[in-house]
Amino acid sequence: MPEPSIRTARPEDEEQLRRLDHAIWSYGHAVTGPPAPDEPFFRDTAGPDDHLVAELDGRVVGYIRLGFPTPVPSNSHVRHVRGLGVAEEARGRGVGRALVRAAVEEARAGGFRRITLRVLGHNTRARALYESEGFVVEGVQPEEFFLDGTYVDDVMMGQKLV
Repeated sequence: MPEPSIRTARPEDEEQLRRLDHAIWSYGHAVTGPPAPDEPFFRDTAGPDDHLVAELDGRVVGYIRLGFPTPVPSNSHVRHVRGLGVAEEARGRGVGRALVRAAVEEARAGGFRRITLRVLGHNTRARALYESEGFVVEGVQPEEFFLDGTYVDDVMMGQKLV
């Protein structure tokens, strides 16, 4: 089974990433409603340089969106995972793991001291992946979100890079 290749997103990835994002959307991992049909993937706050993409057989099958937890200079030493998505047909092939590892390594190489993320409490598969890659639970906000008729915990996770 081939390993996914990871690279920084490019503007020309927009359409593939938009279709992927629409195809995988679910309250299993999203706190907002489904994206509008014409909603772009890249935004002013999250352009191509803020994403790593995974390719298998020359096709984009996953992404990880990176940013900052808060937009203040005193927090600029912390990198934050703002989203992770993997195409259904590529799940179980190491794509998510490769993206998480690449994000951690990119943050470390960029001189960041920490990397953090938030994950829904019921998303046990993602939580297990993050824990296996060195993230630890740093806090839980019980019943923080009401999604699809159910109250869901918001789990904060992080890891030191230095």
